[in-house]
Amino acid sequence: MSPRLLRLAALAFLFAGAAGLRAQPATPPPLVAEPATDQKKGGQPKLVWHDVTTWGVEGRAFGDLERKRWFDRFPAEAEGKVTDAVWRLSRDSAGMMVLFRTDSPTIWADYTLSKERLAGVNMTAIGASGLDLYARDAQGKWRWAGATRPNKQLVRQEIAGGLAPGFRDYAVYLPLYNGVESLKLGVAPTAKFESVAPRAAKPIVFYGTSITHGASASRPGMVHTAILGRRLDLPVVNLGFSGNGRMDAAVGDLLVKIDAAVFVIDCLPNMGAADVRAKCIPLVKQLRAARPDTPIVLVEDRRNTNSWILPARDKHHSDNHAALKEAFAALQKEGVKGLFYLGGDDLLGDDAEGATDGSHPSDLGFVRQADRFEPVLRAALKK
Repeated sequence: MSPRLLRLAALAFLFAGAAGLRAQPATPPPLVAEPATDQKKGGQPKLVWHDVTTWGVEGRAFGDLERKRWFDRFPAEAEGKVTDAVWRLSRDSAGMMVLFRTDSPTIWADYTLSKERLAGVNMTAIGASGLDLYARDAQGKWRWAGATRPNKQLVRQEIAGGLAPGFRDYAVYLPLYNGVESLKLGVAPTAKFESVAPRAAKPIVFYGTSITHGASASRPGMVHTAILGRRLDLPVVNLGFSGNGRMDAAVGDLLVKIDAAVFVIDCLPNMGAADVRAKCIPLVKQLRAARPDTPIVLVEDRRNTNSWILPARDKHHSDNHAALKEAFAALQKEGVKGLFYLGGDDLLGDDAEGATDGSHPSDLGFVRQADRFEPVLRAALKK
């Protein structure tokens, strides 16, 4: 081959190689996630599994009424009576908590979630779909111990390992924005394990919005309802329905089936002033007719943390507050007893730092809410 042809062949080879390189997609380095099981140390250990449905969970109201799914918050009879949105949201396990005792150095969970979507726009997968573990310390105080990090609907993970020796009380909070199909807890084969049945004490029942439902807590134990349950050492029923807490009479029909210690009505974030005027008094009278001695707490909506610079939004809050105050005064004038009132101006604090998106509390905001709720609930419980 002539020198000229050799040069042409070499150029053709180089161009072909370059084209081939351009045609190949760039391959980024693989993302390495923290393993769900301790694969670096040999994978899942031998465990003894305990199905929590055999002893029950707190926050699951309505006794033995039939359910579509064991971990649903509403009984089956609610379908078709409440709105479709409320029914769908009631199938989330928000507020449910399982109690047990063990001396196991490791605690695992094996559970199946009902929804493939594990997180939300303002909810992490841990908050929306995770399990949250607390333990009582030597002084009897509940303290956080661990959480699952779900990455699929079928979850088998260690919640906490390397636990200090000792036979102690534990509590596991269930997912806030997902439903649960099944749940088992795993402990070491040599460990002692005792199931703890749901407490017989009357629960604090919260009826509210996405905030009550749990948005945007980082994990299930950080919602104000759960914080208050630990502080007051009482069971809690969480009937928060994201975007759909509207003082509905159909929900009231279900509330009256619960023998509650206190009813907390916290629906204003999903309502306007006209709706408050139309629906608050009928709901309170509905509850009072069926439960004449149960205290009822009416809660104003929190002000959005940026409402200080949004005049229209600030006026919306002020109008809502005025409407609720009117309803409260009218009920008192009619002689309705056992009513308590919680203002909303400082529920998230006064520094604009208590929410993730202006509306939904961060963990800081939920702690602040619990601080505001606690004295009112203590006063109500004394009655």
